[in-house]
Amino acid sequence: MDEEFGLRPGEEALALPDRYDAGLHFIGRLRTPWTRRADCPKNNLGNEAVCTVALDPAYAPALRNVEGASHLVLLYWMDRAPRGLLVQQPRHADGPRGTFSLRSPARPNPIALAVVELLGRSDDTLAVRGLDCLDGTPLLDIKPYFASTDSRPQAIVERAGKPAR
Repeated sequence: MDEEFGLRPGEEALALPDRYDAGLHFIGRLRTPWTRRADCPKNNLGNEAVCTVALDPAYAPALRNVEGASHLVLLYWMDRAPRGLLVQQPRHADGPRGTFSLRSPARPNPIALAVVELLGRSDDTLAVRGLDCLDGTPLLDIKPYFASTDSRPQAIVERAGKPAR
């Protein structure tokens, strides 16, 4: 693991298998103002930065009618995150937590998602608000966000013994 993503006290890592189970095609790159992990927002709600989804031109026809959605779900590959962490020590937590109970980019398959506001489209690029990743992050997929089926207002995650929405 590189220095920026090194193990903290209380963390546990796993050596990953030599072979992968599946292949992916990156369909573009995300352009953001952040080049260092420390500069990235901790979540995508707390920033107003306008970012760019730079789609590979071959995929531009897939953007047909995308302007009909006010918000999109972006799936992206956190390519610089460590992949073997099983237990992590978040800076905000009182103790270690399992990777699958966190939204950290460090995970066996570093797939992240963000619901972003679509601000506009120009050919094979989208202007969006609501990203929290490093500049140049590979894009996996774009889906429309449907508030009627994607929102779960009753969902909770317990933090420090208290439910958080």
